[in-house]
Amino acid sequence: MKFDRVTGKCVDISFEGKGVVKLSYGTVFVDGLFPGEEAEIEIEYKRAGSYFGKVHRLITKSKDRIQPKCGVCTACGGCQLQQLSYPAQLEYKTKKVKDAFRRNKIENIEVFPCISAEKPYEYRNKIQVPIGYDPHGHIVSGFYRRGTHKIIPIEKCWIEDYRAGKIILELKKLMKEFHYAPYNEDTRSGLVRHCLIRTSAHYDEIMVTLVTNKDEFRGKNNFVKEWIKRCPNIKSLIQNINTRDTNVILGEKERTLYGPSFIKDSILGVDFLISSKSFFQVNPEQVEKLYRKALDFADLDKSENIFDAYCGIGTISLCAAKYVKKVTGVEIVKEAIIDAKKNAKINSIENAEFLLGDAGEVFEKLVNGGEKYSTVFVDPPRKGLDQKFIDTLLRLEPKKVVYVSCDPETLARDIKLLSEKYLINAVQPVDMFPMTFHVETVVNLILRK
Repeated sequence: MKFDRVTGKCVDISFEGKGVVKLSYGTVFVDGLFPGEEAEIEIEYKRAGSYFGKVHRLITKSKDRIQPKCGVCTACGGCQLQQLSYPAQLEYKTKKVKDAFRRNKIENIEVFPCISAEKPYEYRNKIQVPIGYDPHGHIVSGFYRRGTHKIIPIEKCWIEDYRAGKIILELKKLMKEFHYAPYNEDTRSGLVRHCLIRTSAHYDEIMVTLVTNKDEFRGKNNFVKEWIKRCPNIKSLIQNINTRDTNVILGEKERTLYGPSFIKDSILGVDFLISSKSFFQVNPEQVEKLYRKALDFADLDKSENIFDAYCGIGTISLCAAKYVKKVTGVEIVKEAIIDAKKNAKINSIENAEFLLGDAGEVFEKLVNGGEKYSTVFVDPPRKGLDQKFIDTLLRLEPKKVVYVSCDPETLARDIKLLSEKYLINAVQPVDMFPMTFHVETVVNLILRK
């Protein structure tokens, strides 16, 4: 049975920030529709038994609906909640965490209200935009329309650091002046594929990575000189070469065209060197609230050794180091461990060690060798903890586990397993990504007596 247009009322917001409409034949998920609103909905496709659509006409509006700052937020898809008032966004994110725990049958726990951002706009310190042509042959930058590789031209993105706009604008001007063509995915021709910008919140430093389809290109030196002249706040300019026919943005080969190969930023007074491929939290103000809450939950003292699984470039480890006797960070990505050691060195932190390997295997080996860790921090990727590491925690029983998560669903799944031996002492959502459906959460777990 085919449905082209239906009328329905939104009863909730889904995990992915879509309005939930219950109809007699199934559930429809609708972009940009909020609880209490009724609308005419165009059904676009069906997947896994559910329907997906868009608003054709609003019949009734929610009191929480606002006029978005961005004129293309509904087409871009990057800011799913920009039409929802910020207090309502925070309520949604708190409820999202509660719902994830409820679905995993974790009852009688208190989820604290989501910690708000003082700057819900212009917060992102990492920007990556594709470069292409519009139908009239003009060079444009922006974001891909959801589900396509068609670029929606955007002059200003309201969640990005405002400094990025001028850099991208001058790039497009210079491409025209130097006759550099954007990359064409169909013909695999053209030079410039993407522009990535990383900004520092605590230092006046910006890194730009230009992703090109060729290793060498004519006029490169003059192009670089002119770009730096027009944008003197660029401290580091990197060329990344990606000649593959792939959706992956970055290639393996890089060279530094100007300045050092890194910029510097700070979290809770600790400096970090950030390269073009480093993972670093994208919201500099909120990450300090997130880590401060994690450290508060851990209630550390100078007599204890702590273990930081999935440590990345050492952000949590080095922020915690001054409160403890020793911190051991483990990461499976070699480049991240190299960066973590550099970050310890530039901060003169001598009680932090960083080891390459699987977190569960390293943790068990160290404990069996006589090391004792009272507290374990975990900050895994979106897929959550692997079963082997959960089994290791349950077997070795550290007194405290502080779990930092970017995905409530995998968080709740893992907490359910850990609750066999651990009490859920506190659950705190933090809004790291205003205007989007994403939410970070910190959970404090205490070993049952």
